[in-house]
Amino acid sequence: MGDEELDRESELAGVPTGATRLRRAVELICSLLSLSLSIRVFAGKWQLIRNKLEELHSGLVSAENCDSGENPSLSRLVTSIVATVNECHDLGQRCVDVAYSGKLLMQSDLDVAFAKLDGLARRLSEIYKTGILTNGFALVVSKPSLGASKEDMRFYVRDVLTRMKIGDLGMKKQALRNLLEVVVEDEKYVKVIVVDVGDVVHVLVGFLGSGEVEIQEESAKVVSVVAGFDSYKGVLISAGVIAPLIRVLDCGSELGKVASARCLMKLTENSDNAWAVSAHGGVTALLNICGNDDCKGDLVGPACGVLRNLVGVEEVKRFMVEEDAVSTFIRLVKSKEEAIQVNSIGFIQNIACGDELIREKVIRDGGIRALLRVLDPKWSYSLKTKVIAMRAIESLCFTSSSSVSILMSYGFVDQLLYYVRNGEVSIQELALKVAFRLCGTSEEAKKAMGDAGFMSEFVKFLNAKSYEVREMAAEALSGMVMVPRNRKRFVQDDHNIALLLQLLDPEEGNPVVSIVNSVVPHGRRQTSTSILGKHVSSVVNIAFLYPALYIIKQIVIDEVSICNVFCLFVKFCTLCSIYLLPSCLFISRL
Repeated sequence: MGDEELDRESELAGVPTGATRLRRAVELICSLLSLSLSIRVFAGKWQLIRNKLEELHSGLVSAENCDSGENPSLSRLVTSIVATVNECHDLGQRCVDVAYSGKLLMQSDLDVAFAKLDGLARRLSEIYKTGILTNGFALVVSKPSLGASKEDMRFYVRDVLTRMKIGDLGMKKQALRNLLEVVVEDEKYVKVIVVDVGDVVHVLVGFLGSGEVEIQEESAKVVSVVAGFDSYKGVLISAGVIAPLIRVLDCGSELGKVASARCLMKLTENSDNAWAVSAHGGVTALLNICGNDDCKGDLVGPACGVLRNLVGVEEVKRFMVEEDAVSTFIRLVKSKEEAIQVNSIGFIQNIACGDELIREKVIRDGGIRALLRVLDPKWSYSLKTKVIAMRAIESLCFTSSSSVSILMSYGFVDQLLYYVRNGEVSIQELALKVAFRLCGTSEEAKKAMGDAGFMSEFVKFLNAKSYEVREMAAEALSGMVMVPRNRKRFVQDDHNIALLLQLLDPEEGNPVVSIVNSVVPHGRRQTSTSILGKHVSSVVNIAFLYPALYIIKQIVIDEVSICNVFCLFVKFCTLCSIYLLPSCLFISRL
């Protein structure tokens, strides 16, 4: 089309030249966007047209800010945009009035209009790639303040998108940094990006394949933030984000790889998208990172996390085992980086879960020793890592007596006792639960725990505030004193039974009673009259009398004890006459 024809078309459209023409084009697009919101027919097609109009609007506003209206290429394009927008405005008015001759014909006209707008948007993008829009001339839209309206947020994101699409390299980098800043500060922007200005996601995915390192890195960071929202993960997957993320893992920069690994870790939670990652060679790339001693912890940590997520898929797990991933992750447990420790322990636990052969391989390759090293008080592992290691040991070793024997031969009982005695609250409670479970695994475990001194620790927990803790301690202690060697050791210490008497609670379901029932027949002669008298005398609350009577009845058998107890119960009878009859009945049975 020649210049004369363009001028003629411009005159017919009533559009002035230069900057004024550009402003007129922006106003026409705004008018059509407003009109399109009132259209109730062909909603899907009008949504597509509206998206293209918004894209053109952003581009033209940026050109207007740059004072690029006199550029010949842009001027000719604006003329075509004005003509096409006028055609669309006519179609829109007919749709509002439902004044069209046939649905099929109108659908065809809308398809043609969309195709024209799409072509114009692509031509505008090509023009801007020549460098019209640069930092030297572009007016930057200020970032909205916190609590800004959704419309302000959308306007800002559209401006950022325009710069990402048609700005020079410097503007693209700055736009990505601005976008990352707002999505980190306010999660509402994530919804604007994904739902309201959906083209942003496709541009970000495209940037992951950029040859510019900084563009690739910043894009991966923004995508990683979006991946943290479950409701938007599907949008990223539909946009084809998996393949470029894995390419970044293969050949990207260090920061790009870190951001990609973190993004993949979020996208693969609960083994989601495992097949997509595997199909694009992601498992091999991740294993290479974990096995590379030159990779830093910031990268290896999330790479371990991704593999831990993928191990739930049986075929992927088998492939990892064939690639000797078990040995790799056992070695990584000894890392100095907490993220690597946590994820590698989680990987070992997950890959061995429900698979006896792999569990045996973990034990055979030194997995138990590596986990016990984490629990060794001499090593300065974090509390979080120690808690995870203890749970992994429980999961791996408590399923068979042979595994328990191996575990105890490595000194696990002494380590467990250390955390029961000296651990912080979180790991102390976990250690108690593990000790409770270990106590129920075998007779040998009960003996080893009795020799180590667990019974006195269990007795202390009988006075804990938590009912669950008291219950576990009581049940574990009841089981341990069933072993003759433990029972003998227990009753030789007068303090143990004295403390049991002191802790007796008349409430239903008191766990202490079961312990006393287990040890009393064998401890009668070991309980001195003075100790018994001291603690029975200290039962000031009359409600404690019945349990106390029952325990004493089980313990005392010699005449001296009977006489002393008789004196004590006369003392009780003077406290409350209501207990005279039970006391007399008790004495009559002595």
